[in-house]
Amino acid sequence: MKKFLFIAFTLLLSAFSSKAQIKRFNPDTIRTIVIDSPINIHSHRLNTQDFIDAVLADTGFYQAFRNMKKYSFVAENYIYTYDKNNRIDGKIYRKLKHNNAGNKQRIEYIAKRDSGNVYKKDGKYQLYTVNMFDYIFTNAYNADYGKGGNPIGAAGGKDQSYRSKMKTLIFAPGHRVDGIPFISSKTEIFSPDMRQYYDYHFEHGMYLDSIPVYVFKVVQKASTEDNDVVIKELTTIFDIHTFQILGRFVNLKYHNLFIDMDVQMNMELRNFNGELVPAKITYQGNWDIPFHKAERASFLIVQKGYAP
Repeated sequence: MKKFLFIAFTLLLSAFSSKAQIKRFNPDTIRTIVIDSPINIHSHRLNTQDFIDAVLADTGFYQAFRNMKKYSFVAENYIYTYDKNNRIDGKIYRKLKHNNAGNKQRIEYIAKRDSGNVYKKDGKYQLYTVNMFDYIFTNAYNADYGKGGNPIGAAGGKDQSYRSKMKTLIFAPGHRVDGIPFISSKTEIFSPDMRQYYDYHFEHGMYLDSIPVYVFKVVQKASTEDNDVVIKELTTIFDIHTFQILGRFVNLKYHNLFIDMDVQMNMELRNFNGELVPAKITYQGNWDIPFHKAERASFLIVQKGYAP
């Protein structure tokens, strides 16, 4: 179990090769945002540190996954895996209804379709990437997503520590994630040592056609070397009125003799019944590490129709 969690965590970072542009199913960027124009944050009585502090303090994404368990909703999950020539070799589709009537959770599968090279002979998924998808997202429909609203911190031994690392990377990017070979010190992008490698950009936009937002982008400087950083871009969407974080896009990329990765993950929330809940999550990536089969996968999760 410990070996699986460590490998799975490593592979969560993994992504599509930097050698060529991948042409395939790719829902990677925040597409429900319409950018109006760049902004001068000083005219809005804000500064860079205000945005950084909000990013580091946020627990909204993690809490949103806990909030969703209170409600009924419909989820559609699309997963694609690819061969070395980026041809689809596996498809997984799930459409399900999460019911919470009487505070008793129940999942009804409306549709389940699998095709291609999806499972091993023992019935387990071929790819660790898909196993990770199942652990982080599908498992959340059934199991408690942890007590409290903070994904950072570990308890209960090494297995729980690995799970905590995964949650920190997904739900709290920008924090240091210890225990990842070669890149732990590079995940803390707002530290004094790492800030020199980034530029900050601010824009004004509209989210879901009705919510005015700030768009805060942390982007690797063009003058830096590829492996100076792991997080190439972290884009965060803030509600102008409440300063809640509604959307996040992160691109992680790193290459050396031991690992080749480039992750693009996008997460979008919406407000329902006064609480944030997940609306769309996407992942796009390949990974390649020694002594393991290279993996290429993308997935899209859409959750809608929330009801008490």
